[in-house]
Formats: sequence, C-alpha cells, structure tokens
Amino acid sequence: MIRILVDTSADMTAEELKELNIEFVPITVTMNGKDYRDGVDLTKDEFYDMLTSTEEFPMTAQPSPQDFVDMFEAAQENGDSLIYLSLSSGLSGTFQTATLAKNMVEYDDIYLVDTLSATHAIHILAQYACKLRDENLPVAEIVEKLEAIKSRITILAGLDTLEYLYKGGRLNKATAAIGELANLKPIITVNEEGKIGVPGKCLGRNKALASLVKMITEKGIDTSFPVYSIYTYGTENVEKLKAKLEKEGIDVTKQLQIGATIGAHIGPGAFGLIFVAK
Repeated sequence: MIRILVDTSADMTAEELKELNIEFVPITVTMNGKDYRDGVDLTKDEFYDMLTSTEEFPMTAQPSPQDFVDMFEAAQENGDSLIYLSLSSGLSGTFQTATLAKNMVEYDDIYLVDTLSATHAIHILAQYACKLRDENLPVAEIVEKLEAIKSRITILAGLDTLEYLYKGGRLNKATAAIGELANLKPIITVNEEGKIGVPGKCLGRNKALASLVKMITEKGIDTSFPVYSIYTYGTENVEKLKAKLEKEGIDVTKQLQIGATIGAHIGPGAFGLIFVAK
C-alpha cells in the first residue's frame, strides 16, 4: 500500500483527508498562552476571530521528529510505502524534521517531497498523488511526477493589510506604516526557492485585483488540474476576483479558506488564486 502524508499547512478538511485516504501530522498554533492543533482543535474561522481580537501574534510550531517517526514506523511495520508532501523548506523547518525522522527510522520506502509551496498548492499535489496511487502507479513513478509538476503550481495573492507581515517580523514597522498610509496592497507569491516573493505592489484594492488578473492570464492555466480561489477571512475580495476571472473565461473549481499556518502572516482580507500553470 502507498500512504500519502501531509501536514496541516495543506489546509485540507478532515472530510477530504478521510475521503482521499490521506494521513496528516498537525502543526501547533499557540495563542493567548494556549496550544491548538491546527485543523483539529481550532477551525479556520475561530483562528481568525482570535487573530483579529488580540495584539498577541500567534506562534506556530512544526511537528516534532517523534510525530514523523510514529508515522514512518507504522508504514514500516506494515511494509507500506509512504510519500510525505511537506510545507516548503523555505518557509519552515518541517521538511528538515521529516528528513531527520526518516534517518532515525532507517526505512528506505519513505519518500519526502519538499513541495516548495504551501496551503492549497499542497492540496493540489496531494490530490494528484492520490489519483496516481489509485491508478496503481509505482511509488517511485508517483514521486517523479510530483517532483516534475510542483514547480508549475502557482500561488498569487493580494494582501488587504500589512499589519500581520509586520507582526510576524516580515516587515519593519516604518515600512508597514508607510504602506498602510499609502493604501499599498502587495501581490505575493511563493517563488521557485519556496520563499515568499512580492511580484507586485498596488495602490488600492481595485488595482491589486486588476494586477492579479493580469498576472494569472499571462501565466496561463492548465485546466486538467483544479483551480482554487483562496481567501483568509471575509470573502468580499475573493468574490470580486472570481467575478473578474470569469469575465476572462477562467472558471474556479472551488473557493477555499487558508488556515493558520500561512494566514497568521498575511491576515484577514487576503485573496488570490492557486493553479497549475501551462
């Protein structure tokens, strides 16, 4: 049997994980002195309610080596193959922790894929992995196909506020303050190195929406894969983006919410699209 493993940064629901037979390890979110397992003890809306009602910035903690060891040993005991789709090594130490755990277990049939991505981009990869698994492809061939396609998965998103980039240490206070005063709306992506990139900065939400649509249409979409519109908290911005995309002939497969792991840094009101580029 081939097991597919993700962490909760993939933002998949419990129902989706069960339906696709995907296993997961939780990332821990600490807020107001209390620990929550993302997606287990804390829903997305509950997280954003707390995020917007407190000055304290949430801390996220990657799964422990033992969390991975438990998963890997279970696969080893059953003689199963396991593919782990990790949150980008450019954003977290999760991939390195999984590598350490694999070395501890000393089981060759574990395959670690550094997605160099996050949130519902990993979701798309997980769905693709399950499709290939259900087609009875060998595990090495599945991993090869995942590695081949991961660089084509594109995240483009507009931010409604710079406050949380500042709180999370991604911007200094002066830059954030100037940006807020100027009504600056950055466009962000996850680049080829798996880190946050800023391909555009727009004055106002309407220009950010137009810029996003232009970037998406220029990239081109492979419609044989899902196209997900994404948002953090509040759907007004993402609904406007969806309407503009429809005018360009781009159909969105599903509208999905971003969870705590990424949402903590980009804040409420963020909106965007995740797709596989042609």
